[in-house]
Amino acid sequence: MKTRYSNLNDVTNKKSFQDMRKWQKERRSKVKDLTKNIPQCHYKMIEELRDNRCRTSYTWIGHSTFLLQLNGLNILTDPVWAKRMGFQKRLTEPGIPLGELPEIDVVVISHGHYDHLDFPTLKKLKGNPHYFVPIGLKSLFIKKGYQKVIEMNWWESAEYKGVQIQFVPAQHWTRRTLNDMNTSHWGGWIFQTAGETFYFVGDTGYFPGFKEIAERYSIDTVFMPIGAYEPEWFMADSHISPEDSVKAFIELKAKQFVPMHYGAYRLADDTGPEALERLLQEWEKRQLPKEHLKVLQLGETVI
Repeated sequence: MKTRYSNLNDVTNKKSFQDMRKWQKERRSKVKDLTKNIPQCHYKMIEELRDNRCRTSYTWIGHSTFLLQLNGLNILTDPVWAKRMGFQKRLTEPGIPLGELPEIDVVVISHGHYDHLDFPTLKKLKGNPHYFVPIGLKSLFIKKGYQKVIEMNWWESAEYKGVQIQFVPAQHWTRRTLNDMNTSHWGGWIFQTAGETFYFVGDTGYFPGFKEIAERYSIDTVFMPIGAYEPEWFMADSHISPEDSVKAFIELKAKQFVPMHYGAYRLADDTGPEALERLLQEWEKRQLPKEHLKVLQLGETVI
């Protein structure tokens, strides 16, 4: 009997066939401009990133993929360089070509959906990274030939070369085949060094877990999803809206908001520019300090 994982408060993402038909009908009635996309950063610090072994940095590759450099380690979050997702072509090129990355020490996976776990990408990574994955995914990694795999449940932590890595809750679900729905978990990852704490949220709807995370951690920078929320009646359980992402940021009491999970793949009806515009409007509406929001271009690095 396979273990099936669940959300806090048993929130589910079950949708009926009628729900799917309603969504498809709505989608056909919408006209979206897919020619406007998230810009690429013209000055890319590829050489500096390859040589860096002492400074803290983060670089947005696209979607939920970041290169995070901490304590001399090169860490990748949800590495996906796939040119397609299902029937849809990728809308924007990754911020750094896969072959130009430095050697990777650590990879974290938030959950098993294909836009967050892409084995063809993992196969091409330089180095021999340790993989930190949600409970239930290790057996798949072993089957694929990966040996350095650490499987973690919510609130568990591990130390790797001076970086504390913790797996924290999210509100989502997962599936890779017809029969494996929710047989592995989902969540976010927190990275702590002596001087700084980063929180990679993963994929999530808005949920009360943000307040509990805030009680346990003092977060400096949060990588927060803002896209794939439309239609909200269908997506809200699993994908946070731009407005709720700001609400979550406030509850987290974090210092820096870095948006992600928008502009690379068309997973829902919203577009990347729409998600970003709504985020900026909500930020202004709440009169939050502009310096606390860091909107990155693809391939942009913050040191």
